[in-house]
Amino acid sequence: MAIQIGQPPDHGFDEPLGLLRDCHRRIEHFLQVLIAVADDAEGGAISPDHRGAAEGALRYFSTAAPKHTADEEESLFPRLRNTQDPDVREALTLIERLERDHEEAEEHHTAIDGLVRRWLANRALAPVEAAELRHRLARLQRLYQQHIALENDTLFPAAARALEPTQLHDIGQEMARRRRVASPA
Repeated sequence: MAIQIGQPPDHGFDEPLGLLRDCHRRIEHFLQVLIAVADDAEGGAISPDHRGAAEGALRYFSTAAPKHTADEEESLFPRLRNTQDPDVREALTLIERLERDHEEAEEHHTAIDGLVRRWLANRALAPVEAAELRHRLARLQRLYQQHIALENDTLFPAAARALEPTQLHDIGQEMARRRRVASPA
C-alpha cells in the first residue's frame, strides 16, 4: 500500500515512540520515491506521474520531516539526557551522532529540494546536476539507513524502558501540538 501525506499513522500520539517509527517508514518511502524518479527520468523530461510523486515527496520533506526532527531533538532527547537509567546513559552516547545526522540530512535535503525544484521548473537537469542529485540521494539513503536503525533498535527501546508513562504522554502531547492536532488528554 502506498503511503500518502495525511494518511493516518499506525500509532497515535498516545504512543509517541511508535509514532516516531511510523515517521521513519514515511521518510524511507518518500526518499525512495525521489530515488525512483531520479533513476527513471535521469534528469530528462518528467512524466506527470513522476512530477506528482516528486512534488509530494518534496512537500513531505519540507513540512512533516522537520516536525519529526523537532520531536526527537526537542521532546525525546532532552528527557533521555535527564534520566539516570544506566541503559539510557549508554544509549545517550548515540544522541550526539543522531543530532549530527540530522544536520547532515538537512544539508542534503536543502540541496535535493533545490535540484528537484529546478528540474520541475526547467523540465530537465544538466547531466552534472542529475549526477549530483543521484549522489546526494544515495548519501542520504545510507545516512537514513544507519540513523533509523540506531533509533529503532537501540534508542527507542531504551526510552521505552526508562521513561515514565507521564513523560511519554508529554512527548505525545508536544508532538500533537507541533502538528496542531488535538490529542487525547
